[in-house]
Amino acid sequence: MSRRPTQLALSAVAWVGFLAITAWTIAFLAGVLVPRTIDGPVRTTAPRAVVVDLALLLLFALQHSVMARRPVKAWLGRRIPAALGRTTYVLATDVCLVLLLASWEPWGGRVWHVGGPAGVLLWALYAAGWLLAIVSTYAVDHLELVGLRQAGWAAPRDAGEDALQVGGLHAVVRHPLMTGLLLAFWATPRMSASHLLFAAASTGYVAVGIAFEERDLRRTFGSAYDAYAARVPALVPALRIRRGVAPGAEPSESSVR
Repeated sequence: MSRRPTQLALSAVAWVGFLAITAWTIAFLAGVLVPRTIDGPVRTTAPRAVVVDLALLLLFALQHSVMARRPVKAWLGRRIPAALGRTTYVLATDVCLVLLLASWEPWGGRVWHVGGPAGVLLWALYAAGWLLAIVSTYAVDHLELVGLRQAGWAAPRDAGEDALQVGGLHAVVRHPLMTGLLLAFWATPRMSASHLLFAAASTGYVAVGIAFEERDLRRTFGSAYDAYAARVPALVPALRIRRGVAPGAEPSESSVR
């Protein structure tokens, strides 16, 4: 088998895994359809469960962070084809998430339980969070994000397409994917202690990840990113009151894509 078919096959496996694990995670956090959920029946002691859960979260955080660093990318680049760099990252993420979802140990009691219209609203926000997160992967380049483009499933992007994205969802918040995930982690009518641990630890990791990403974006785009960040919030959409435009004035538009 030639290298190209192998690359296509591996990247497709990584992408299918990404889709399956996304669906699994949605069910896992909602407490439906899958045998082991985030706040399911307690199977072990609380101290042991906390240690197991923190270890699983740490494994994911280390994989996701270490493999994203430039020295590690360079090291991997000397050992695997460049076209499989992103696929390798996605496959490793798939494995870590499977371990987390399959090995999670619920523990502790109820933190809150909301019923009635408020509970329905929280479920709606949960669904909205996942919808936003999924749509956000297409607001940049879904095929590149999951490694399909690099492996040859689509033509390489033009150099001009790597410009700073400030339109669409990115005109509302700078990190719409993270906004969606945080909403999905916290919007639940049934919050258990183990769910709270997951949500809090994931929020901390998101905060650290955004800090590193913002640093890299400022290095790449310089003052253009500073100007963008000055007018668009990072995670929570700002409520702006639209004011009238002075006679003769034209509304300004960013020249940065």
